[in-house]
Amino acid sequence: MEAALVILGGILVVAGLIAIAIQAHKAHLRRLAALRAFADSMGWTFSTRQDRSHDDEYAHFAAFRRGTNRHAFNTMQGPLSIGGHVYRAKAGDFYYEIQQTNGKNTWTSRYTFSYLILEAPFAGIPDMYIRREGVIDKLAGMLGFDDIDFESAEFSRRFHVSGRDKRFVYDIVSPPMMEYLMKSLPGFVEIEHGRFLITDATTRWKPEHYPSMVNWAKGFFELWPRHVIRQLEEASSSGRRA
Repeated sequence: MEAALVILGGILVVAGLIAIAIQAHKAHLRRLAALRAFADSMGWTFSTRQDRSHDDEYAHFAAFRRGTNRHAFNTMQGPLSIGGHVYRAKAGDFYYEIQQTNGKNTWTSRYTFSYLILEAPFAGIPDMYIRREGVIDKLAGMLGFDDIDFESAEFSRRFHVSGRDKRFVYDIVSPPMMEYLMKSLPGFVEIEHGRFLITDATTRWKPEHYPSMVNWAKGFFELWPRHVIRQLEEASSSGRRA
């Protein structure tokens, strides 16, 4: 009798594990279908292929240089119109591994997070970084500029903002931008090499978060002052003529 109960218990455990695996696979397929539908709605391409060149192409972003076996996947790419200009968008998931040890045993920790990158149609955009204060930044290689303070004591207390060109930072982080950031900043914002990255480098977004992130990014760029956009347009035009 006891042996029969042990066998039955084993069968139930195996059946439970199989059921969990089936549900996880179904959830995975639903997520892929939702991502593909979003990409289609934006007129973007979608690929589940592992892109092992991603971390080299975007090596200036420290979020993509951690660990080993790094690759992007579930990649969505295409144009995004903001304020009459076309940005090149890339979004999806990123994977990496870190080997850890306690002196006796070694194991592999696996991480996946989601991201959105927009490549601006302007040349010469100064580097800039925005995150909430109190967030522990473990990404070695992040912009090492000093925290910039603003007239709003509340904003300066709540946010870390740094950049290569302080005048540019002050222009971008205007009172309307401060209000926008204080309402919602999903992760951190980093601008390097004319590319805008939004992520928290830890969370895999649900499918419905991608359109939310795209809309947030559009709102961010739409708040850039007109004179800044005009200066960037003129600089880009001069560069093309040269």
